[in-house]
Amino acid sequence: MTPIDPSLPDTSADADAAIHEDRLWKDNGWTARVIKNEEDDGWAVAMVRDGDPEPALVGPWTMGRDKKNPKPLDVAAFNTLVKTAAEVLRRHEQQLHAQLHKRLQVVTADGRRLTVELDIEPDEDNPSATLTARDAFGEVLGQARVRPDFKFGIRSAEAWIEDGFRRPA
Repeated sequence: MTPIDPSLPDTSADADAAIHEDRLWKDNGWTARVIKNEEDDGWAVAMVRDGDPEPALVGPWTMGRDKKNPKPLDVAAFNTLVKTAAEVLRRHEQQLHAQLHKRLQVVTADGRRLTVELDIEPDEDNPSATLTARDAFGEVLGQARVRPDFKFGIRSAEAWIEDGFRRPA
């Protein structure tokens, strides 16, 4: 791993050791690096979760009293940055889950309430998706493989149910 800022030490050799320096904090599975902001004269901080290839969070960092150097990292700032970066990752994971796993309720002509789910399996070579219909007790009534770009909505779910859960065209 190459440090983001070449003036900072490379810490990849001892991944588990805690480091508490002015511009580099590594602890509890996270690394905070204060880096020069390329777009202006200021500073930025990058938060990287151990094992991740890219920062989870990059944001502005406060200037020190001399208005030239960055304010040193401290335990309170590091903990706040960890909390914020973890929240960013959590929201990203929730958004991805929502894109890949969709669910809606359908009331059939005979008054039954069914839950219809579309679960997308992203795969570079062979992406796929599965439609599943469940009754109020969670029992699977029907299941079909569909294209990952299947137009999922109330109308398509109702049509699939009315067609006896046959694979949609």
